[in-house]
Amino acid sequence: MTSRVLGATTLARDLGQWRPGDGVKGRPTYRALADGVRLLVHDGRIPLGVALPSERDLAGVLKLSRTTVTNSYALLRDEGYLLSRQGSRSTVSLPASARMQVMSTARLPSAYPGLTIDMSHAAMGAPSDAMLASYTSALQALPTYLAGHGMEPVGLAVLRAAIARRYDERGLPTSPDQIMVTSGAQHAWRLLLGVSSTRGDRVLIEHPTYPNAIEALRRTGARPVPVPLRPGPDHWDLAAVRSAAQQTGARIAYTLPDFHNPTGAVLGAEGRAELASIAREQSMMLVVDETMAELWLDEAPPPPVASFANESTTTVVTIGSASKSFWGGLRVGWIRAKPSLIARLASSRAALDIGTPIMDQLACAALLDDHEAVLGPRREELRRQRGVLAGAVRDQLPGWDFEAAPGGLSLWLQMPEELSTALAAIAPSHGVILAAGPRFGVEGAFERFLRLPFARIPEELTAAVTGVASAYRALAPSHAVF
Repeated sequence: MTSRVLGATTLARDLGQWRPGDGVKGRPTYRALADGVRLLVHDGRIPLGVALPSERDLAGVLKLSRTTVTNSYALLRDEGYLLSRQGSRSTVSLPASARMQVMSTARLPSAYPGLTIDMSHAAMGAPSDAMLASYTSALQALPTYLAGHGMEPVGLAVLRAAIARRYDERGLPTSPDQIMVTSGAQHAWRLLLGVSSTRGDRVLIEHPTYPNAIEALRRTGARPVPVPLRPGPDHWDLAAVRSAAQQTGARIAYTLPDFHNPTGAVLGAEGRAELASIAREQSMMLVVDETMAELWLDEAPPPPVASFANESTTTVVTIGSASKSFWGGLRVGWIRAKPSLIARLASSRAALDIGTPIMDQLACAALLDDHEAVLGPRREELRRQRGVLAGAVRDQLPGWDFEAAPGGLSLWLQMPEELSTALAAIAPSHGVILAAGPRFGVEGAFERFLRLPFARIPEELTAAVTGVASAYRALAPSHAVF
């Protein structure tokens, strides 16, 4: 299959003000163009492996001489950002040095014992009273199940009914036979890949996206096809989604339309309808990860994507989880799909496990039955913490840019330089553990970005930003505020 091709008009739009006469002075035009393309590569807005427009097409759209574009492409080729083969278009790459930097500086939080501010995870602590009450309720209900074997591949009927009711409340009529309980959202994603993809299949992903979703693709042999999210209020470039699906023949698309991780963006109702339409046109399974859907902070998101699809002609599978809404230690997730797919998933599950623990399922059912009593206070807490983190970033890192997330658990910060991996590498010596931007992309993208969760108490958030600012001063003293 041929490479995806980036259109000249799309590239011109994304380059923005790149010309020396547009506020970027002192450089030849060909070098300014190369700098603009290079920045888009590092920001993940031009995915690796995509073919750039022909020199003729780009010169025409930008109103440049073809020689200028040729020289720009040559510079990018010399620097390792373009790969060329005779008879083929030039495709985007990343220099080997940049790839090795990402690989060599990756660390696990466990490598830094004794540090108290771990900002590499976006997860809240448990609502203690509600969690204890839910497990008390589960213990009281447990005797009903002790006479049985305790292995339920599709999950307990009481929990499946509670999950189905919650979908009903959110505008998506659902019956319990459309629900399968899993051991978290990541488990659900792995199960789906196991029955719906084969090695080498292409899977569309948003770029950036949830790191463990990318890792699951790699472990199953699928090939992620990144489609960049755009800056601004809309974020989703649905024309690019359609084009990528057409050009690659992707069988699956994975999307996080509800307070996207890591950007916090939300896809509007019109976009959801369009996304479902693309899935139908391309005969593509659309997997919608809703793990953040209940964590709205400004206003509730539109109804689930599946409510915009004709489920007799479109395969929309929805993943949900209790881990982000209630507690990461409650490893309960679910899949909403056609009953025929639920049956296939249940049949294949025995190769991984036999079911989700009964006590956890009963506790989750109790939490869902009174979900607003838990989620209302948690949203208030997150609103306060979002404000604290945003204020600390503005005060201590004034050159950094971000959009206030309307929901979810984190801010996606853009820094002036491509320092994310280096910053994460030295941050532990400044008292904070970070997840570098490239964790959320493929092949080293997002070196100018950093995710900071606000799912911590205000004092820790302020201290964490102080640590980030200290590490940043050590790397980029000319841009840091003292």
